[in-house]
Amino acid sequence: MLDPKYIREHPDEVRENCRRRNSTADVDAWLALDSRRLKVLQEVEALRAERNAVADSMKNAKTAEERNPLITRGKALKDELAVKEARLADLESEWKTLLLTFPNRTHPDAPIGKDDTQNVEIRRVGEIKRLSHPLDHVQLAEKHGLIDFVRGAKVAGAKFYYLKGKGALLEQALVKFALDYLVGEGFVPISTPDVAKDEILIGTGYNPRGPETQIYSIENSDLSLIGTSEITIGGYHKDEILDAADMPLKYAGISHCYRTEAGAYGKESYGLYRVHQFSKVEQFVICAPEQSEALLLEIQRNSENLFKALEIPFRVIEICTGDFGNPHYRKYDIEAWMWGRGGGKGDWGEVTSASNCTDYQARRLNIRLKTGDGESVYVHTLNNTAIAVSRALIALLENHQQEDGSIKIPAALVPYCGFDKIG
Repeated sequence: MLDPKYIREHPDEVRENCRRRNSTADVDAWLALDSRRLKVLQEVEALRAERNAVADSMKNAKTAEERNPLITRGKALKDELAVKEARLADLESEWKTLLLTFPNRTHPDAPIGKDDTQNVEIRRVGEIKRLSHPLDHVQLAEKHGLIDFVRGAKVAGAKFYYLKGKGALLEQALVKFALDYLVGEGFVPISTPDVAKDEILIGTGYNPRGPETQIYSIENSDLSLIGTSEITIGGYHKDEILDAADMPLKYAGISHCYRTEAGAYGKESYGLYRVHQFSKVEQFVICAPEQSEALLLEIQRNSENLFKALEIPFRVIEICTGDFGNPHYRKYDIEAWMWGRGGGKGDWGEVTSASNCTDYQARRLNIRLKTGDGESVYVHTLNNTAIAVSRALIALLENHQQEDGSIKIPAALVPYCGFDKIG
């Protein structure tokens, strides 16, 4: 969340930032509520101070004549405090709810745009191999017995699936391939729970309940299935004060991910592109504020290196303000070439997303850093996909298919799956 002091001191900047990011957060409503909250807080503190003074006077009172008026005033203060504290609790709940709607501040170099059509392509890497009759991954999977969508729907519902045979082996190979690379870059592997408390989802900027959610919530509990291990790793250090000497903390999260994908069905949700469950290796970094901009480039470079090694053509996109989520300060996507997109003519599809969230999540989760002078500041958090298996499989199968319908496995992956060709 934003620093309340920043909103008070820079309301016009916050309004403009909300406008650029298509946010409906109401700055004026929050400021009015903040003013009422501060007034009631001052009244509560004054009553508490008087109550303490009365209690001290009671200790020194020697006669009933001295004690009786103090007892009467003490009872009155207790009743008045109960009313004021209840009012303050209501105001603070409303104040916090509104505060959580504000988006993060935006990097000054982030492109300004209304939606994803105004994201900016930065570069392209690799050559698209032209084929006379390219198949999409659904056709390739059926041809080689790699994925079973029909039985997945029979057992679990639409947009669930089975990976089988060499498809299942490729899933494990991609996970281990990404992990080995990240461990070599100083990341600590961490296998996380597949559920988290709602307070952790809120802390990382996800809405676990309500009509806009993409999260599966577990009925009659405060738990939800995670859509990314960003959630569970973000909550790992909740309410902790970390040591500056340990920065940065770099984690490679291993988890299943669950997403409702509500409203996402359409011509570009074919096959594995939008599914309800998939495996993923996620980069998550906690660092000192001055480290985060350089680390965003580092985790972006890691993802690019993985897709280069897999010999998959891709482009790098800088995300514009209108396409940001609330936690994002700056964001990059990698989009891989996929023959099944664009109505079968081929197009780019997102496979990774790198974000610098600055102190937005840390303020919600209360993760701070002890500096050398004994002060504490909120840490910065960053996240980026290393490998999301479902979409990586799409790009792998579709880009490495041969004219005869067989699939060549890139050399970097062969040691992990044990075969160099399918079909």
